[in-house]
Amino acid sequence: MTGNRTDRRKTGPRAWSLPPVALVLGLAALLAPAPATAITEIDITRGVVEPLPVAITDLAGSSEVERQLGIDIAQVISANLERSGLFRPIDRKAFQQRPEDMLLMPRFVDWRQVNAQALVTGNVLFQTDGQIKVEFRLWDVFAEQHMVGLSLSTPRENWRRVAHLVSDAIYRRITGEDGYFDTRIVYIAESGPARARVKRLAIMDQDGENQRFLTDGQHLVLTPRFSPTLQEITYLSYFDDQPRVYIYNIDTGKQELLGNFPGMTFAPRFSPDGNKVIMSMAQDGNSDIHVMDLRTRVVERLTDHPAIETSPSFSPDGSQVTFESDRSGKQQIYVMDGSGDDVHRISFGSGRYATPVWSPRGDWIAFTKSLRGTFFIGVMRPDGSGERLLAQGFLVEGPTWAPNGRVLMFFRETPDRAPSRDKTVRLFTVDITGTNEREVSTGMDASDPAWSPLIP
Repeated sequence: MTGNRTDRRKTGPRAWSLPPVALVLGLAALLAPAPATAITEIDITRGVVEPLPVAITDLAGSSEVERQLGIDIAQVISANLERSGLFRPIDRKAFQQRPEDMLLMPRFVDWRQVNAQALVTGNVLFQTDGQIKVEFRLWDVFAEQHMVGLSLSTPRENWRRVAHLVSDAIYRRITGEDGYFDTRIVYIAESGPARARVKRLAIMDQDGENQRFLTDGQHLVLTPRFSPTLQEITYLSYFDDQPRVYIYNIDTGKQELLGNFPGMTFAPRFSPDGNKVIMSMAQDGNSDIHVMDLRTRVVERLTDHPAIETSPSFSPDGSQVTFESDRSGKQQIYVMDGSGDDVHRISFGSGRYATPVWSPRGDWIAFTKSLRGTFFIGVMRPDGSGERLLAQGFLVEGPTWAPNGRVLMFFRETPDRAPSRDKTVRLFTVDITGTNEREVSTGMDASDPAWSPLIP
Protein backbone atom coordinates (compact mmCIF):
# COMPACT_ATOMS: atom_id res chain seq x y z
CA MET A 1 0.00 0.00 0.00
CA THR A 2 1.25 3.46 -0.87
CA GLY A 3 0.01 6.93 -0.23
CA ASN A 4 1.28 10.01 -1.98
CA ARG A 5 -0.05 13.47 -1.20
CA THR A 6 2.13 14.97 -3.94
CA ASP A 7 0.48 12.92 -6.69
CA ARG A 8 -1.96 15.61 -7.76
CA ARG A 9 -3.49 16.39 -11.11
CA LYS A 10 -6.11 18.92 -11.97
CA THR A 11 -9.08 17.37 -13.77
CA GLY A 12 -11.25 20.42 -14.07
CA PRO A 13 -11.54 24.16 -13.49
CA ARG A 14 -12.62 25.73 -10.23
CA ALA A 15 -16.20 25.08 -11.15
CA TRP A 16 -17.57 23.51 -8.01
CA SER A 17 -17.44 26.32 -5.51
CA LEU A 18 -21.00 27.54 -5.03
CA PRO A 19 -21.64 31.28 -4.98
CA PRO A 20 -22.26 32.51 -1.46
CA VAL A 21 -25.75 33.23 -0.21
CA ALA A 22 -26.09 35.97 2.37
CA LEU A 23 -28.97 35.01 4.65
CA VAL A 24 -30.63 37.54 6.93
CA LEU A 25 -33.54 36.80 9.24
CA GLY A 26 -35.72 39.84 9.09
CA LEU A 27 -37.31 41.47 12.11
CA ALA A 28 -40.59 39.68 11.46
CA ALA A 29 -38.83 36.33 11.60
CA LEU A 30 -37.12 37.18 14.86
CA LEU A 31 -40.44 38.20 16.38
CA ALA A 32 -42.35 35.26 14.94
CA PRO A 33 -44.90 33.81 17.35
CA ALA A 34 -44.69 30.40 18.92
CA PRO A 35 -45.97 27.50 16.78
CA ALA A 36 -49.62 28.18 16.02
CA THR A 37 -52.19 25.65 17.07
CA ALA A 38 -54.04 25.94 13.77
CA ILE A 39 -51.35 23.94 11.98
CA THR A 40 -50.59 20.54 13.43
CA GLU A 41 -46.87 20.14 12.94
CA ILE A 42 -46.04 17.08 10.86
CA ASP A 43 -44.64 14.18 12.87
CA ILE A 44 -42.44 12.46 10.31
CA THR A 45 -41.53 9.67 12.73
CA ARG A 46 -45.02 8.19 12.32
CA GLY A 47 -46.01 5.82 9.53
CA VAL A 48 -48.21 7.19 6.75
CA VAL A 49 -48.47 10.98 7.01
CA GLU A 50 -51.26 12.94 5.34
CA PRO A 51 -49.54 15.63 3.19
CA LEU A 52 -50.09 19.19 4.39
CA PRO A 53 -51.98 21.39 1.86
CA VAL A 54 -49.74 24.38 1.12
CA ALA A 55 -50.22 27.29 -1.29
CA ILE A 56 -46.91 28.35 -2.86
CA THR A 57 -47.42 31.61 -4.72
CA ASP A 58 -45.13 33.02 -7.37
CA LEU A 59 -42.72 35.53 -5.87
CA ALA A 60 -43.66 39.10 -6.77
CA GLY A 61 -41.39 41.40 -8.79
CA SER A 62 -41.57 44.91 -10.23
CA SER A 63 -40.17 43.95 -13.65
CA GLU A 64 -40.93 41.14 -16.06
CA VAL A 65 -37.51 39.57 -15.47
CA GLU A 66 -38.00 39.65 -11.68
CA ARG A 67 -41.47 38.16 -11.99
CA GLN A 68 -40.21 35.31 -14.20
CA LEU A 69 -37.48 34.54 -11.69
CA GLY A 70 -40.12 34.57 -8.95
CA ILE A 71 -42.12 32.00 -10.92
CA ASP A 72 -39.05 29.79 -11.37
CA ILE A 73 -38.12 29.91 -7.67
CA ALA A 74 -41.69 29.08 -6.62
CA GLN A 75 -41.77 26.09 -8.96
CA VAL A 76 -38.57 24.65 -7.45
CA ILE A 77 -39.91 25.15 -3.91
CA SER A 78 -43.16 23.46 -4.86
CA ALA A 79 -41.37 20.51 -6.47
CA ASN A 80 -39.06 20.07 -3.47
CA LEU A 81 -41.89 20.01 -0.93
CA GLU A 82 -44.13 17.77 -3.03
CA ARG A 83 -41.31 15.28 -3.59
CA SER A 84 -40.80 14.95 0.17
CA GLY A 85 -44.26 13.38 0.42
CA LEU A 86 -45.11 15.61 3.40
CA PHE A 87 -46.67 18.52 1.50
CA ARG A 88 -49.41 18.83 -1.12
CA PRO A 89 -48.97 22.02 -3.17
CA ILE A 90 -52.33 23.48 -4.18
CA ASP A 91 -53.02 24.08 -7.87
CA ARG A 92 -52.17 27.69 -8.74
CA LYS A 93 -55.35 27.95 -10.81
CA ALA A 94 -57.29 28.06 -7.55
CA PHE A 95 -55.43 31.12 -6.23
CA GLN A 96 -57.55 34.27 -5.79
CA GLN A 97 -54.80 36.77 -4.88
CA ARG A 98 -51.95 38.01 -7.02
CA PRO A 99 -48.38 37.84 -5.62
CA GLU A 100 -48.03 41.64 -5.49
CA ASP A 101 -51.25 41.93 -3.46
CA MET A 102 -49.72 39.98 -0.56
CA LEU A 103 -46.49 41.85 0.09
CA LEU A 104 -47.81 43.23 3.37
CA MET A 105 -50.53 40.79 4.46
CA PRO A 106 -52.44 38.03 2.68
CA ARG A 107 -56.24 37.95 2.62
CA PHE A 108 -56.49 34.75 4.64
CA VAL A 109 -60.17 34.12 3.92
CA ASP A 110 -59.29 33.58 0.25
CA TRP A 111 -56.73 30.91 1.17
CA ARG A 112 -59.04 29.13 3.56
CA GLN A 113 -61.51 28.78 0.71
CA VAL A 114 -58.96 26.71 -1.25
CA ASN A 115 -58.20 24.61 1.87
CA ALA A 116 -54.63 25.86 2.25
CA GLN A 117 -53.23 25.33 5.73
CA ALA A 118 -49.92 27.05 4.98
CA LEU A 119 -49.11 29.85 2.56
CA VAL A 120 -45.78 30.89 1.02
CA THR A 121 -45.36 34.45 -0.29
CA GLY A 122 -42.40 36.60 -1.24
CA ASN A 123 -40.73 38.88 -3.74
CA VAL A 124 -37.60 39.18 -5.91
CA LEU A 125 -35.54 42.36 -6.33
CA PHE A 126 -32.62 42.98 -8.69
CA GLN A 127 -30.02 45.02 -6.80
CA THR A 128 -27.60 47.61 -8.16
CA ASP A 129 -24.59 45.38 -7.41
CA GLY A 130 -25.90 42.74 -9.84
CA GLN A 131 -27.16 40.40 -7.18
CA ILE A 132 -30.74 39.39 -6.50
CA LYS A 133 -32.50 39.76 -3.19
CA VAL A 134 -35.17 37.19 -2.39
CA GLU A 135 -37.57 37.58 0.52
CA PHE A 136 -40.11 34.98 1.56
CA ARG A 137 -42.65 34.40 4.32
CA LEU A 138 -44.47 31.33 5.56
CA TRP A 139 -47.98 31.93 6.95
CA ASP A 140 -50.37 29.86 9.06
CA VAL A 141 -53.63 30.42 7.16
CA PHE A 142 -56.08 29.45 9.91
CA ALA A 143 -54.27 31.23 12.75
CA GLU A 144 -53.57 34.18 10.37
CA GLN A 145 -50.04 34.36 11.71
CA HIS A 146 -46.59 34.69 10.24
CA MET A 147 -44.45 31.61 10.97
CA VAL A 148 -41.01 32.29 9.52
CA GLY A 149 -39.34 34.54 6.97
CA LEU A 150 -35.97 34.92 5.30
CA SER A 151 -34.14 37.52 3.24
CA LEU A 152 -31.38 36.17 0.99
CA SER A 153 -28.95 37.86 -1.39
CA THR A 154 -26.92 36.02 -4.02
CA PRO A 155 -25.69 36.23 -7.62
CA ARG A 156 -28.53 35.75 -10.06
CA GLU A 157 -27.20 32.44 -11.39
CA ASN A 158 -27.53 30.98 -7.90
CA TRP A 159 -31.31 31.33 -7.81
CA ARG A 160 -31.93 27.56 -7.60
CA ARG A 161 -29.95 27.36 -4.38
CA VAL A 162 -32.11 30.14 -2.93
CA ALA A 163 -35.15 27.99 -3.71
CA HIS A 164 -33.56 25.04 -1.90
CA LEU A 165 -32.75 27.19 1.16
CA VAL A 166 -36.33 28.45 1.30
CA SER A 167 -37.58 24.86 0.97
CA ASP A 168 -35.36 23.82 3.88
CA ALA A 169 -36.70 26.68 6.04
CA ILE A 170 -40.32 25.65 5.34
CA TYR A 171 -39.59 21.98 5.98
CA ARG A 172 -37.82 22.79 9.25
CA ARG A 173 -40.59 25.08 10.52
CA ILE A 174 -43.40 22.62 9.77
CA THR A 175 -41.72 19.31 10.69
CA GLY A 176 -39.27 20.40 13.37
CA GLU A 177 -36.54 18.50 11.48
CA ASP A 178 -33.67 19.83 9.37
CA GLY A 179 -34.33 19.91 5.65
CA TYR A 180 -32.21 18.24 2.98
CA PHE A 181 -32.92 20.24 -0.19
CA ASP A 182 -29.72 22.34 -0.22
CA THR A 183 -27.57 19.28 -0.87
CA ARG A 184 -25.83 17.51 -3.71
CA ILE A 185 -25.46 13.92 -4.90
CA VAL A 186 -22.28 12.42 -6.30
CA TYR A 187 -22.86 9.24 -8.29
CA ILE A 188 -21.59 7.01 -11.08
CA ALA A 189 -22.99 7.94 -14.49
CA GLU A 190 -23.12 4.84 -16.70
CA SER A 191 -23.34 4.54 -20.47
CA GLY A 192 -22.61 2.03 -23.22
CA PRO A 193 -23.26 -1.70 -23.58
CA ALA A 194 -22.93 -4.07 -20.61
CA ARG A 195 -19.60 -5.50 -21.79
CA ALA A 196 -18.05 -2.10 -22.46
CA ARG A 197 -19.62 0.05 -19.77
CA VAL A 198 -18.29 3.59 -19.39
CA LYS A 199 -18.52 4.85 -15.80
CA ARG A 200 -17.87 8.48 -14.94
CA LEU A 201 -17.98 10.29 -11.64
CA ALA A 202 -20.80 12.86 -11.73
CA ILE A 203 -22.42 15.37 -9.40
CA MET A 204 -25.84 17.04 -9.29
CA ASP A 205 -28.22 18.84 -6.98
CA GLN A 206 -30.48 16.57 -4.92
CA ASP A 207 -33.35 17.19 -7.34
CA GLY A 208 -31.34 16.03 -10.37
CA GLU A 209 -30.49 19.50 -11.69
CA ASN A 210 -27.04 21.03 -12.43
CA GLN A 211 -25.52 17.71 -13.46
CA ARG A 212 -21.81 17.70 -14.30
CA PHE A 213 -19.15 15.06 -14.90
CA LEU A 214 -16.07 15.03 -12.66
CA THR A 215 -14.10 12.38 -14.55
CA ASP A 216 -13.78 11.65 -18.27
CA GLY A 217 -14.58 7.92 -18.27
CA GLN A 218 -11.10 6.71 -19.30
CA HIS A 219 -10.79 4.72 -16.08
CA LEU A 220 -13.44 2.73 -14.23
CA VAL A 221 -14.69 4.55 -11.11
CA LEU A 222 -16.81 3.14 -8.27
CA THR A 223 -18.45 3.91 -4.90
CA PRO A 224 -17.88 7.64 -4.27
CA ARG A 225 -18.24 8.82 -0.64
CA PHE A 226 -18.77 12.37 0.62
CA SER A 227 -16.66 13.91 3.33
CA PRO A 228 -18.61 15.46 6.24
CA THR A 229 -16.65 18.63 5.48
CA LEU A 230 -18.39 18.61 2.06
CA GLN A 231 -15.54 19.74 -0.18
CA GLU A 232 -14.01 16.30 -0.73
CA ILE A 233 -15.07 12.84 -1.84
CA THR A 234 -13.26 9.51 -1.94
CA TYR A 235 -13.77 7.09 -4.79
CA LEU A 236 -12.31 3.87 -6.11
CA SER A 237 -10.68 3.79 -9.55
CA TYR A 238 -8.90 1.07 -11.47
CA PHE A 239 -5.52 1.89 -13.03
CA ASP A 240 -3.78 -0.95 -14.92
CA ASP A 241 -6.44 -3.25 -13.43
CA GLN A 242 -5.36 -2.33 -9.91
CA PRO A 243 -7.71 -0.56 -7.46
CA ARG A 244 -6.65 2.89 -6.35
CA VAL A 245 -8.39 5.26 -3.97
CA TYR A 246 -8.49 8.97 -4.75
CA ILE A 247 -9.62 12.01 -2.82
CA TYR A 248 -11.31 14.56 -5.08
CA ASN A 249 -11.70 18.19 -4.06
CA ILE A 250 -14.96 19.42 -5.53
CA ASP A 251 -14.10 23.12 -5.14
CA THR A 252 -10.75 22.97 -6.94
CA GLY A 253 -11.20 20.00 -9.26
CA LYS A 254 -7.95 18.49 -7.95
CA GLN A 255 -7.59 14.87 -6.98
CA GLU A 256 -4.98 13.18 -4.82
CA LEU A 257 -3.93 9.56 -4.74
CA LEU A 258 -4.68 8.11 -1.34
CA GLY A 259 -3.08 4.77 -2.12
CA ASN A 260 -3.06 1.47 -3.99
CA PHE A 261 -5.26 -1.13 -2.31
CA PRO A 262 -5.14 -4.62 -3.85
CA GLY A 263 -8.37 -6.53 -3.41
CA MET A 264 -10.45 -3.48 -2.46
CA THR A 265 -14.00 -3.39 -3.85
CA PHE A 266 -15.54 -0.41 -1.99
CA ALA A 267 -14.07 3.05 -1.50
CA PRO A 268 -13.32 4.15 2.09
CA ARG A 269 -15.78 6.18 4.14
CA PHE A 270 -14.82 9.28 6.09
CA SER A 271 -14.92 9.53 9.86
CA PRO A 272 -17.42 12.08 11.26
CA ASP A 273 -14.65 14.68 11.72
CA GLY A 274 -13.26 14.08 8.22
CA ASN A 275 -9.76 13.33 9.55
CA LYS A 276 -9.81 9.57 8.95
CA VAL A 277 -11.14 7.06 6.47
CA ILE A 278 -12.30 3.55 7.28
CA MET A 279 -12.04 0.75 4.75
CA SER A 280 -11.80 -2.94 4.05
CA MET A 281 -8.32 -3.92 2.91
CA ALA A 282 -6.87 -7.30 1.98
CA GLN A 283 -3.52 -8.31 3.43
CA ASP A 284 -2.12 -11.80 2.79
CA GLY A 285 -5.38 -12.68 1.09
CA ASN A 286 -7.55 -11.83 4.11
CA SER A 287 -9.96 -8.89 4.12
CA ASP A 288 -10.24 -6.91 7.37
CA ILE A 289 -11.34 -3.46 8.55
CA HIS A 290 -8.68 -0.73 8.75
CA VAL A 291 -8.60 2.98 9.61
CA MET A 292 -6.22 5.49 8.05
CA ASP A 293 -5.38 8.86 9.56
CA LEU A 294 -5.41 11.29 6.61
CA ARG A 295 -2.92 13.62 8.31
CA THR A 296 -0.25 11.06 9.15
CA ARG A 297 -1.23 8.24 6.74
CA VAL A 298 -0.85 5.81 9.65
CA VAL A 299 -3.07 2.74 9.17
CA GLU A 300 -4.60 0.89 12.12
CA ARG A 301 -6.12 -2.58 11.81
CA LEU A 302 -9.46 -2.93 13.64
CA THR A 303 -10.41 -6.56 12.88
CA ASP A 304 -8.27 -9.66 12.55
CA HIS A 305 -10.46 -12.58 11.53
CA PRO A 306 -10.25 -15.20 8.74
CA ALA A 307 -13.73 -14.18 7.54
CA ILE A 308 -14.34 -11.59 4.82
CA GLU A 309 -15.05 -8.25 6.54
CA THR A 310 -16.02 -5.26 4.46
CA SER A 311 -18.25 -2.17 4.02
CA PRO A 312 -17.47 -0.38 7.32
CA SER A 313 -19.35 2.78 8.35
CA PHE A 314 -18.84 5.01 11.40
CA SER A 315 -21.62 6.00 13.78
CA PRO A 316 -22.25 9.80 13.78
CA ASP A 317 -20.14 10.33 16.92
CA GLY A 318 -17.35 8.05 15.71
CA SER A 319 -17.55 5.81 18.77
CA GLN A 320 -18.80 2.73 16.89
CA VAL A 321 -18.46 1.04 13.52
CA THR A 322 -20.91 -1.15 11.63
CA PHE A 323 -19.62 -3.55 8.98
CA GLU A 324 -20.44 -6.66 6.97
CA SER A 325 -18.87 -10.04 7.74
CA ASP A 326 -19.40 -13.71 6.91
CA ARG A 327 -17.82 -14.93 10.15
CA SER A 328 -21.15 -16.61 11.00
CA GLY A 329 -21.16 -18.55 7.71
CA LYS A 330 -23.03 -16.00 5.58
CA GLN A 331 -23.16 -12.22 5.16
CA GLN A 332 -24.42 -10.50 8.29
CA ILE A 333 -24.15 -7.06 9.90
CA TYR A 334 -21.96 -6.46 12.92
CA VAL A 335 -21.23 -3.53 15.23
CA MET A 336 -18.04 -2.87 17.19
CA ASP A 337 -16.38 -0.10 19.15
CA GLY A 338 -14.31 2.40 17.19
CA SER A 339 -11.23 0.72 18.62
CA GLY A 340 -12.23 -2.69 17.23
CA ASP A 341 -13.42 -4.12 20.56
CA ASP A 342 -16.82 -5.59 21.50
CA VAL A 343 -17.66 -7.06 18.08
CA HIS A 344 -21.24 -8.34 18.03
CA ARG A 345 -23.73 -9.38 15.38
CA ILE A 346 -26.98 -7.43 15.03
CA SER A 347 -28.75 -9.01 12.00
CA PHE A 348 -30.59 -12.29 12.59
CA GLY A 349 -33.37 -12.37 9.99
CA SER A 350 -33.62 -14.64 6.96
CA GLY A 351 -31.36 -13.91 3.99
CA ARG A 352 -28.01 -12.19 3.59
CA TYR A 353 -27.26 -8.69 4.85
CA ALA A 354 -24.68 -6.34 3.33
CA THR A 355 -23.43 -2.74 2.92
CA PRO A 356 -24.56 -1.26 6.27
CA VAL A 357 -24.56 2.55 6.52
CA TRP A 358 -25.17 4.40 9.78
CA SER A 359 -27.79 7.16 9.75
CA PRO A 360 -26.55 10.73 10.39
CA ARG A 361 -28.95 10.80 13.33
CA GLY A 362 -27.56 7.59 14.76
CA ASP A 363 -30.98 5.98 15.16
CA TRP A 364 -30.94 3.59 12.17
CA ILE A 365 -28.54 1.50 10.11
CA ALA A 366 -29.48 1.08 6.44
CA PHE A 367 -28.53 -2.11 4.62
CA THR A 368 -28.99 -4.25 1.53
CA LYS A 369 -30.64 -7.63 1.97
CA SER A 370 -30.98 -10.56 -0.44
CA LEU A 371 -33.58 -13.24 0.11
CA ARG A 372 -34.70 -15.93 -2.36
CA GLY A 373 -33.45 -14.06 -5.42
CA THR A 374 -34.87 -10.64 -4.46
CA PHE A 375 -32.93 -7.68 -3.12
CA PHE A 376 -34.20 -5.21 -0.52
CA ILE A 377 -33.19 -1.87 0.97
CA GLY A 378 -33.95 -1.86 4.68
CA VAL A 379 -33.19 -0.27 8.02
CA MET A 380 -32.73 -1.59 11.55
CA ARG A 381 -31.85 -0.10 14.92
CA PRO A 382 -28.18 -0.22 15.96
CA ASP A 383 -29.06 -3.06 18.34
CA GLY A 384 -30.67 -5.03 15.48
CA SER A 385 -34.28 -4.38 16.48
CA GLY A 386 -37.04 -2.85 14.37
CA GLU A 387 -35.98 -4.25 11.00
CA ARG A 388 -38.01 -2.65 8.23
CA LEU A 389 -37.77 -3.28 4.46
CA LEU A 390 -38.34 -0.11 2.43
CA ALA A 391 -37.77 -1.05 -1.22
CA GLN A 392 -37.17 -4.15 -3.30
CA GLY A 393 -36.30 -5.24 -6.80
CA PHE A 394 -34.30 -7.50 -9.08
CA LEU A 395 -31.25 -5.66 -7.74
CA VAL A 396 -31.32 -2.72 -5.33
CA GLU A 397 -28.09 -1.54 -3.73
CA GLY A 398 -26.04 1.38 -2.46
CA PRO A 399 -28.17 3.02 0.26
CA THR A 400 -27.04 6.52 1.22
CA TRP A 401 -28.64 8.84 3.78
CA ALA A 402 -29.94 12.39 3.39
CA PRO A 403 -28.26 14.57 6.04
CA ASN A 404 -31.44 14.73 8.14
CA GLY A 405 -31.58 10.92 8.38
CA ARG A 406 -35.18 10.71 7.13
CA VAL A 407 -34.67 9.84 3.45
CA LEU A 408 -32.52 7.24 1.68
CA MET A 409 -31.27 7.17 -1.89
CA PHE A 410 -30.29 3.94 -3.64
CA PHE A 411 -29.98 2.50 -7.13
CA ARG A 412 -32.15 -0.13 -8.79
CA GLU A 413 -31.08 -2.32 -11.68
CA THR A 414 -33.83 -3.65 -13.93
CA PRO A 415 -33.12 -6.25 -16.64
CA ASP A 416 -34.65 -5.35 -19.97
CA ARG A 417 -37.10 -7.93 -21.30
CA ALA A 418 -35.90 -7.45 -24.87
CA PRO A 419 -32.88 -9.77 -25.50
CA SER A 420 -31.18 -7.16 -27.69
CA ARG A 421 -31.19 -4.49 -25.00
CA ASP A 422 -29.13 -4.00 -21.86
CA LYS A 423 -30.16 -3.48 -18.27
CA THR A 424 -31.28 -0.11 -16.92
CA VAL A 425 -29.91 1.38 -13.70
CA ARG A 426 -31.66 4.30 -12.01
CA LEU A 427 -31.53 6.27 -8.76
CA PHE A 428 -34.45 6.36 -6.32
CA THR A 429 -35.30 7.93 -2.99
CA VAL A 430 -37.52 6.50 -0.24
CA ASP A 431 -38.34 7.77 3.24
CA ILE A 432 -37.76 5.66 6.34
CA THR A 433 -41.44 4.68 6.43
CA GLY A 434 -41.11 3.12 2.95
CA THR A 435 -44.16 5.02 1.71
CA ASN A 436 -42.72 7.62 -0.65
CA GLU A 437 -40.48 6.07 -3.28
CA ARG A 438 -39.46 8.43 -6.12
CA GLU A 439 -37.15 8.12 -9.10
CA VAL A 440 -34.44 10.79 -9.40
CA SER A 441 -34.00 11.80 -13.02
CA THR A 442 -30.40 11.76 -14.26
CA GLY A 443 -30.97 11.46 -18.00
CA MET A 444 -28.85 8.30 -18.18
CA ASP A 445 -28.06 5.19 -16.18
CA ALA A 446 -26.77 5.97 -12.69
CA SER A 447 -25.53 3.99 -9.69
CA ASP A 448 -23.60 4.25 -6.39
CA PRO A 449 -25.11 7.52 -5.10
CA ALA A 450 -23.61 9.39 -2.14
CA TRP A 451 -25.54 12.20 -0.44
CA SER A 452 -23.69 15.31 0.70
CA PRO A 453 -24.13 17.11 4.01
CA LEU A 454 -26.00 20.42 3.88
CA ILE A 455 -24.03 22.97 1.87
CA PRO A 456 -22.45 25.54 4.24
